[in-house]
Amino acid sequence: MKDYTKPVFPEARTAVVSGCGAPRGIARAVARRLASEGWNIVAVDLNPAVKDFEAELDEAHPELKVRALVLDISDQKAVAAAFAEIAKEMPPIVGLANVAGIACPVPLEELDAELFDKVVGVNCRGTMLMMKYAAEEMKKYGIGRIVNFSSITALDGGGTFSKFAYAAGKAGVLGVTRGGARELGQYGITVNALLPGPIDTDIMGGKLTDERKTQMSSNIPVGRVGQPEEIAAVVSFFLSADASFVNGVSINVDGGKHMH
Repeated sequence: MKDYTKPVFPEARTAVVSGCGAPRGIARAVARRLASEGWNIVAVDLNPAVKDFEAELDEAHPELKVRALVLDISDQKAVAAAFAEIAKEMPPIVGLANVAGIACPVPLEELDAELFDKVVGVNCRGTMLMMKYAAEEMKKYGIGRIVNFSSITALDGGGTFSKFAYAAGKAGVLGVTRGGARELGQYGITVNALLPGPIDTDIMGGKLTDERKTQMSSNIPVGRVGQPEEIAAVVSFFLSADASFVNGVSINVDGGKHMH
């Protein structure tokens, strides 16, 4: 049986953060938080706007290496090539925040297989592919931290905006998280999941008005929607050396909307 020793990250380390295309999204808050803690950052997104974010991080943290990649995370060949490129150009990849996802307000009765495959392809398949190729790099260093993004919609089956396909994909994220935690733990790699509640971003059809915020927070005990920086704080812990014995956990970050 292994004895406990405090895990040691490489002196220079890289975190890959997916979903950084949205200016008001959670992923950018996560990347900013990790950069402030000394992580070199690779920001990825299918949206070319991710390149603008590279310039922002470069200016804020000239001491770090920062890269932005336009990437379809549901494309296996593209993901494999991206990680090969990152491994050559960046410090060791020992962190991954799988934030990328796409919403889908279409109910089951109007849903077709093509749209279902697209939504699940990004939200679940994409998460799996990013895990797979990140883990290959993490094994080289005997340490790694992976945080996957599910959603409380996986518990509800559908929310105020996203419905059936989104709920299915995000429920699948919980499965790949637990599978990854079980298989990768032996290599010093932990895999955990976050289930954000309503967060003040644009994913639910645009910027939230005060009226929508009030409506969405009516059954949240803290009485408001969350902020991206509050999610980033939890990611920061999961990616830290202090989280070395936290593995296979799914944590709701929703102001108490769901309690268990």
